[in-house]
Amino acid sequence: MSTTCTPAARVTRSLLGYGVLAGGFYVVVGLAQALTRDGFSLDKHAWSLLANGPFGWVQVANFILAGLMTIAAAVGLRRAIGRSAAPWLIGGYGVSLIGAGIFRADPAQGFPAGTPQIGNVTLNGMLHFMIGGVGFLCLIAACLVLGRRFARAGSPGLAWFSRATGIVFLAAFAGIASGSHGPTTLAFLAAVVLAWTWLAVVCTVHYRTEGA
Repeated sequence: MSTTCTPAARVTRSLLGYGVLAGGFYVVVGLAQALTRDGFSLDKHAWSLLANGPFGWVQVANFILAGLMTIAAAVGLRRAIGRSAAPWLIGGYGVSLIGAGIFRADPAQGFPAGTPQIGNVTLNGMLHFMIGGVGFLCLIAACLVLGRRFARAGSPGLAWFSRATGIVFLAAFAGIASGSHGPTTLAFLAAVVLAWTWLAVVCTVHYRTEGA
């Protein structure tokens, strides 16, 4: 790490640091709820459903705070790499997380306890699904854009990791959007963890090179 880091580089590094923190924060808070909320099943329920019920505010805050950190990371990435669509796409994903917190998913599939398996579809629920879908597409596109950038920069490992993350996330998203559960739900959860890991790696790489 450079010992002569400029003030501008320090700001950029601080912003990129949020990209390292965001995923761990989101996953830990979400998993803690998934394991302790009555009636919630990891292999059946999407984490979006945690925004409902007496403790739903915890997941709402989780969405919003993770979204703000993702946007901060996108700003840092924009400062680090300059002109590219990737920071804007990552920022779009961050905005979608905030939107997912504001517009809650409809209760469904028996969660919270006592909810019918098929509940009523509300405007909030529709907006949650639509905003989330746009955000996921932004994230997938960011993976592919940075995959191409890393390949051109002579970083085949990062290029492969970026492209693989985008493809895996796309497949998992398609699976969960089909309405199937069980292995599909767990596969999507794994893809979410993979995507957050990818963002942390990308931010770490640029954190180390910024101002060096």
